[in-house]
Amino acid sequence: MRRLPTALVLGGTTEATALIEALAPRIGRDLDVVVSFAGRTTRPTAPAGTVRIGGFGGVDGLAEYLSSTPVDVAVDALHPFAAVMPCNAAEACRAVGVDLLRLQRPSWSTTDGDDWAPVADMSEASAEVALRSPQRVLLTIGRQELDPFRPIVGPTFLVRSIEPPDLDGAWAAVSILDRGPFHLEGERDLLARESVDLLVTKNSGGTATAAKLTAARELGVPVVMVERPPKPPVLTVSSVDEATAWIDERVQES
Repeated sequence: MRRLPTALVLGGTTEATALIEALAPRIGRDLDVVVSFAGRTTRPTAPAGTVRIGGFGGVDGLAEYLSSTPVDVAVDALHPFAAVMPCNAAEACRAVGVDLLRLQRPSWSTTDGDDWAPVADMSEASAEVALRSPQRVLLTIGRQELDPFRPIVGPTFLVRSIEPPDLDGAWAAVSILDRGPFHLEGERDLLARESVDLLVTKNSGGTATAAKLTAARELGVPVVMVERPPKPPVLTVSSVDEATAWIDERVQES
């Protein structure tokens, strides 16, 4: 029996989910799809295709996986703030000759009325918070990168995340467990109800969490915006249609 071409999707984003949904009718017919999750969320949404959870063992481990599966094409549909895996994917794919595409949503940009302070990383973000001396800070940065903010004395931090963060009892922080998409009315209500006077967020882009920026602009709440980390140069598209067209072209060539 002829082996079907295999596409590896490095997932965990809404774009990855949409791509898998677009490819689902073809799985087992003219394409096999493997979806890989890093495992940071304990209950990732189960997509179509073969699912694997966890790391590959660095560049060498991923290269071995690509060769042994074998994988014909790979799509980096990771979170825009994934730093290590995009580098590993680019290096491993280059080493074994697997074509790689990055599917990534466009970043947010300012509009009239925004008050953003762009920073390069969480260390700079925490320094900006300390400099501004706010009273109540909403952190929408997930639960993995809170440490730079723990030493800051004065403000109360509202930490919004999908899963419970590790909040030290000595740290003036409150957990808000919630999962997007978020809507403008709810974001406006949250900022006003909690008297938020500073928002710290990542420039993740997309529509699912953008309403907080509109609410901040309307209420005059300044934003500390952590910009995306640099990534290796890889062919990048921003839509599922572009990604599926690329996969079709590469599969037909293989």
